[in-house]
Amino acid sequence: MSYIDRALADMRNDLHNLQVFFRDTFHHFRKDVRLEWRSRDSIVGMLFFTLLVLVIFSLSFDPTSDVSRQIVGGILWVSLLFASFTSLNGSWTREQRNRVLEAQRMAPSPPAALFLGKALANLLFTLIVEAFLSPLFIIFYNLHVLGQAWKLALVMPLGTWALVCNGTFFAAMGLRTRNRELLLPLILVPVSLPALLGMMMATTAILTGESSPDLWIRLLVAYNIAFTIVCLLLFDTVLSAE
Repeated sequence: MSYIDRALADMRNDLHNLQVFFRDTFHHFRKDVRLEWRSRDSIVGMLFFTLLVLVIFSLSFDPTSDVSRQIVGGILWVSLLFASFTSLNGSWTREQRNRVLEAQRMAPSPPAALFLGKALANLLFTLIVEAFLSPLFIIFYNLHVLGQAWKLALVMPLGTWALVCNGTFFAAMGLRTRNRELLLPLILVPVSLPALLGMMMATTAILTGESSPDLWIRLLVAYNIAFTIVCLLLFDTVLSAE
């Protein structure tokens, strides 16, 4: 077999493996969406918590003042961060029922497909909550976007992925610990600080129009690329750990 034939064979094999990976990822994603559609535990829990934070903070200061544009980005992202803790832990708790996670460890499907499918499902659930919350934030805080509003369509999914990607990974790490509900925030909050800073600063820059959010958006892109690669590479070790 010539060098070109071997290269073509390797390319076909790589394409097949990639196709299998994305197919398995879609199956895991669809399974989590179906489970959430039946129970709605994650979406309802996150929505209730963030609504509670929204109402409490709207009553604590004048929502018609310019200060609301300065702080609403922080309120939004911090409330979503804390609301996601229960959802992220719950997504892995479902896998422990009937020893589903143990079966996954013995399956030929790549572990990274399980992680990516579950992270994408958590991303979808969080984006649904954000879609409900965005009009309410505008009403409660009397917001008028002074900057380039279309850039929020970049910041929201980038910031949300930064939270759910790391959150899904660290929630899996804490599955076998006794206090996993406590372990997740202790790890996720410090690791997410650069992303949180980028989310809040980019959102504030867009709402106020006083500065450009481009630097913070680039920070979020770089952060997401780096941590997504790390999580995909290390998830096999996390899943196989005793």
